[in-house]
Amino acid sequence: MAGATTAQRGNPGSGRPRPKGGGPGAPKPPGGPKPSKRTGPRGPGTRSRRVLVLASLVAAVLLAAGGTWVLYGSSWLRVEKVTATGTEVLTGQQVLAAAAVPVGAPLVSIDSDEIESRLRRRLPRIDSVDVVRAWPHGIGLKVTERKPVLLIRKDAKFVEVDASGVRFDTVAKAPAGVPVLELAAEHSPSGRRFDAERLLHEAVGIAGGLPEAVAKEAVQVKVESYDSVVLQLTRGRTVVWGSGEQGEAKGRALTALLKAAPGAGHFDVSVPTAPAVSGS
Repeated sequence: MAGATTAQRGNPGSGRPRPKGGGPGAPKPPGGPKPSKRTGPRGPGTRSRRVLVLASLVAAVLLAAGGTWVLYGSSWLRVEKVTATGTEVLTGQQVLAAAAVPVGAPLVSIDSDEIESRLRRRLPRIDSVDVVRAWPHGIGLKVTERKPVLLIRKDAKFVEVDASGVRFDTVAKAPAGVPVLELAAEHSPSGRRFDAERLLHEAVGIAGGLPEAVAKEAVQVKVESYDSVVLQLTRGRTVVWGSGEQGEAKGRALTALLKAAPGAGHFDVSVPTAPAVSGS
């Protein structure tokens, strides 16, 4: 009875012991059979792809090397001609000499920032320069010159000042249509607060903001104090401008007065909302 009980526990209903290990009767592991790893040699398609990638890399390297040689080593893309445009007072030859662009150098190696810096340093009249590569052999220099809005007397000559307050050149003859500064604020109470440089800055701001029609008529900008500026126009006409504030409104008022009373000799736009005219 004891043996029968043992057999029934091992394999109920058959009387045989339960198989062990991976025999036919063993349960299968979950997830199904695992795929076997391929260890054999790769096919011809894989080798073809590797050859194609290698050939592409070689071609890219050769193309880059060839492009570098064309840009830097060949004689095809080198500077042969340099031109200058946009000059008014300066000459093209002055600009070309100051720029010193190396003729014969590879076009791609030209440093435009260095050329602009060199031109502005050697020719202060130049405000900006646009350096343009004209492939395959040219360099173009498009110059913008500073324009004077005010002149400062210096002995028998005149120092030109632009709208930014930059004193950029000294000339023997005053250019037409540019007023001369007269600074007469030595005894002004505001002279303690505003030095000559500050008053010059105010005069430059006023002269640079004048309407074109008025600027052409301006002969002198007289600064007696910060808030007392008088313009001298052609034909002996004077304009009480006041301070540099509300310059745009004062310019409009003066333009209207000049049209309305062309024969007047004295204008006051120090209060632009209540301008006055006299001395017809």
